[in-house]
Amino acid sequence: MYNINKIRQDFPILSRQVYGRPLVYLDNAATTQKPLCVLDAMREEYLNVNANVHRGVHYLSQQATDLHEAAREKVRQFIHARKTEEVVFTRGTTEAINLVAASFCESQMQAGDEVLVSDMEHHSNIVPWQLQAEKRGIVVKHLPITDDGLLDLSAFRSALTAKTKLVSITHVSNVLGTINPVADIIRMAHEQEIPVLIDGAQGAPHIAVDVQALDCDFYAFSGHKMYGPTGVGVLYGKEEWLDRLPPYQGGGEMIDKVTWEHTTFERLPFKFEAGTPDYVATHGLATAIDYLTAIGMDNIQAHEQALTRYCLEQLQTIENIHIYGPQDAAEKDAVVSFLVGDIHHLDMGTLLDRLGIAVRTGHHCAQPLMDRLGISGTVRASFALYNTKEEVDALVAAIRRVSQMF
Repeated sequence: MYNINKIRQDFPILSRQVYGRPLVYLDNAATTQKPLCVLDAMREEYLNVNANVHRGVHYLSQQATDLHEAAREKVRQFIHARKTEEVVFTRGTTEAINLVAASFCESQMQAGDEVLVSDMEHHSNIVPWQLQAEKRGIVVKHLPITDDGLLDLSAFRSALTAKTKLVSITHVSNVLGTINPVADIIRMAHEQEIPVLIDGAQGAPHIAVDVQALDCDFYAFSGHKMYGPTGVGVLYGKEEWLDRLPPYQGGGEMIDKVTWEHTTFERLPFKFEAGTPDYVATHGLATAIDYLTAIGMDNIQAHEQALTRYCLEQLQTIENIHIYGPQDAAEKDAVVSFLVGDIHHLDMGTLLDRLGIAVRTGHHCAQPLMDRLGISGTVRASFALYNTKEEVDALVAAIRRVSQMF
């Protein structure tokens, strides 16, 4: 049974007030709040197990290393990777995509080769490819979306050519909430032997991920969007691909032997983990994964989709509201973006804040998508496992109140 009251007790920040009103936190697509168990685990490690990991012979170093590598195994289980060697710790989704962009383009692409992205991508899955285009002359092709915010699969199939060397696509849109049919995308790309990177920043916190079942070649996600700490994330990569790619950064941890004449690199996954890792954050991420697993990802998705469905139904009763993206909650997850009449998104968000409602406004790091929609930005409400129908009611009531002011 999904005990929302018990869950909310794990997040003390949810009981605070802002401007004298109960906080309604609906900015979860930007970052989630952290349960006490995550904070306690990180504090415990700093207090009692703080030492640099790997190669240390003393007790604390070995203990810290055990926790760090246990976190890697926890991630492996969570996404159903085949081996821990396929789990690379990064600072987040952004660094994971930059890693693939730099290493893949350096070793696998030439001028004129193409990477396919979509019109609904976050800047983190656009700009790294553009940087490589400027350096190496590769071509970044963007795939169209339909007017209701779905990826145009027929256009996707037509875009796959001999020049296509990689597809990089979001699992779930951070603006539209669209759940992309990534299994179909991967299958179609693989029919032409084209590898696929999935941006899972908005997927992994909400949907059970099985990278082997999906058969994706790379999958990236962030800890802070799934109730873990900031500054830590994961790049999953198939072993055969990670073996073929050169290191992204150089330094300590990632080397086998260094001489003035030549350097050899560590085995996977350490080849891609230069420098001291945030070993306390990886422990926090592992604790967050334990928390999610105890509740059950299927239970979390069912709860959040029920909230999304309810929110869509209630918002549609507001006069002059325009909701962006799929209107069917089965095609959408945990994100609702909207505008009301001619009210600027910043004005709406600012006034909602004064009523205790925390939402995100602006272009949501998806300016090409805003151009496609013909707007400058939206108001975005995004849900997490601790949000309630009562909070949706508070959001809707606050929108009505703000709308009456204009």
